[in-house]
Amino acid sequence: MTLIDNLRAEARLAPESGIVEVANYGRVREGLIPLWAGEGDLPTPSFISDAATRSLVAGETFYTWQRGIPDLRSALARYHERHFGKHFADEEFMVTGGGMQAIQLALQATAGAGDEVIYLTPAWPNFPGAAGIAGAKPVAVRLDQSDNGWVCDVAKVEAAVTPRTKAIFLNSPSNPTGWTADLETLKAILDLARRHGLWIIADEIYSLFYYGGDRAPSFMDIMDDEDRILFVNTFSKNWAMTGWRIGWLRVHPSLQQTFENLIQYSTSGVAQFMQRGAIAALEHGDEFLKSQIERARQARDIVCGILGDTGRARISAPQGAFYLFFSVEGISDSRSAAFEIIDKANVGLAPGTAFGEGGEAFFRLCFHRRLDQLEEAATRLAGWIRSA
Repeated sequence: MTLIDNLRAEARLAPESGIVEVANYGRVREGLIPLWAGEGDLPTPSFISDAATRSLVAGETFYTWQRGIPDLRSALARYHERHFGKHFADEEFMVTGGGMQAIQLALQATAGAGDEVIYLTPAWPNFPGAAGIAGAKPVAVRLDQSDNGWVCDVAKVEAAVTPRTKAIFLNSPSNPTGWTADLETLKAILDLARRHGLWIIADEIYSLFYYGGDRAPSFMDIMDDEDRILFVNTFSKNWAMTGWRIGWLRVHPSLQQTFENLIQYSTSGVAQFMQRGAIAALEHGDEFLKSQIERARQARDIVCGILGDTGRARISAPQGAFYLFFSVEGISDSRSAAFEIIDKANVGLAPGTAFGEGGEAFFRLCFHRRLDQLEEAATRLAGWIRSA
């Protein structure tokens, strides 16, 4: 028996990221345009970084509030009030070590060994991976694709519910498909969760990257105060802060102590100087965010136009987020094709095989980048598609 055989099965069997596998293959290629990761190309704006620097210089380098410093929790409440048009209490917000930790804490609180958690696929692979490591069984329900885009059949979600189901994870707008739940779908899922006594883990991190209005529909628009919904979010996408690893949870105030305990026994909180940068993002970052959303809208249209002109790419223009999830006529194995695209087109895509059931023939392209660079990448890809 080897050392690895003595580890927990959940750790041993944790899947390798199919995105990282391709990125590691191509990241050192000269001139390669990397569109595989879920982030933009801009560094964090100076008004955010400067706030963190001032905090460091002031000596804010000690242990601090496990739940997040009061100023940040208050800023989160005001941010939500601006965008969701209702009152939020500071006590609803918990600061976490990124959106990924927010998801892990939500899972720790709702599901464990022998439990099941439903999620929609194709899906960002970190959620089912985290559920499996926690000992729970992730249960995939496939989105349907039509010429009008991706669709969630709520009847399929309900059919997946068993006596062991504890929660439904819903990412809308979706990574990777761009599918965005309308209010009717959210109401149907909330009604389903109420009937079966299930938690909803709502990942709405792309809520403002929405191309049909000011923001995407949200469970916050329809929920009652006592509904079993945990909201996970992050500063990463909106304000070019992916490397900061800071996010938040929105929970009912009665759950504050429980989640503070979970934070205590995992990371023991987020560095105060990082939280000062996060406050600056919330208080002064709306204009930056608006410019990024508009650039993403233009980028989406550029990519869809160039790839669509090949006549071989099946494209559903995403309703939200900043990814194009597309397939190519005649290509069924996106993993091997992703390596070929690096070699022949010098463009990095995430293979759909990394996103679970239903994604095998697709590619994810992150279009949250400078427009001229994106146009060049799309042109290279179009050349590869025509010759493939």
